[in-house]
Amino acid sequence: MRNAENRTRVLSSGAHRPTMLMVAGFGDDASMFAPVLNTELAEKFHLLPLNLPGFGAPPLPAPTTLEQLADVVANAAREYDAELIMAHSVASITASLAARRNDCPIRTIVSLEGNITAEDAYFSGAAADYDGPEAFRVAFLARLDVMAVKSPIIRRYRNVVSHADPRTLWELGCDARAFSNSKRPGEVLRAAAEVLYLYNPDNCPQETLDWLSHNPIRRAVLTNASHWASVDQPHLLSDRILAAFLAGGSRSE
Repeated sequence: MRNAENRTRVLSSGAHRPTMLMVAGFGDDASMFAPVLNTELAEKFHLLPLNLPGFGAPPLPAPTTLEQLADVVANAAREYDAELIMAHSVASITASLAARRNDCPIRTIVSLEGNITAEDAYFSGAAADYDGPEAFRVAFLARLDVMAVKSPIIRRYRNVVSHADPRTLWELGCDARAFSNSKRPGEVLRAAAEVLYLYNPDNCPQETLDWLSHNPIRRAVLTNASHWASVDQPHLLSDRILAAFLAGGSRSE
């Protein structure tokens, strides 16, 4: 892989830092990547956390879809000449679609527990079960309230989701379910760019683990990390990414 070989030479030589965009998952914003800015990864890469419309940035005037968010990501990649992107959860689909734009510079997707199968959409996919934004928002926050009782990581996520634009949240969730039911997100990801998939098997549905076991996608395990590894295990996340990139084209497990 030429991109991996070039990146390995750059990192080893201490030359200029490659730019890596960072895009949060469903309902989250760029704050989820703040802890990673204090790791070795930030010394090797120019990290650029990006707020998406409706999630930390003003919502889109038109209905929010994965394709429209992909346009936003592709434009940011062009602006900053970013060949790499770290995409969390459903944002992995957005990054995959962005990378397929003819003039988008993204060549590598670091997929942080990104959606591989429809079963991965355990938060976003629920939006389609509700008739509108407010009904979904109320139900989703109530669901997170119950989960947050025993989980500080969920408490943080619940707080960020409470500030998300309700219409964007609902529209994106509905579109994510439709996309995952009509296409296999893992296949789209694999075809879009060079991929490094980072995950804790304990967080993944069996369907996703089965897909990973039968598909030659480069990956690394984040032992004991939550779904938000950038929040609770930023140094482990940094170490796994750097180890994989410095290994060049070899597969990491």
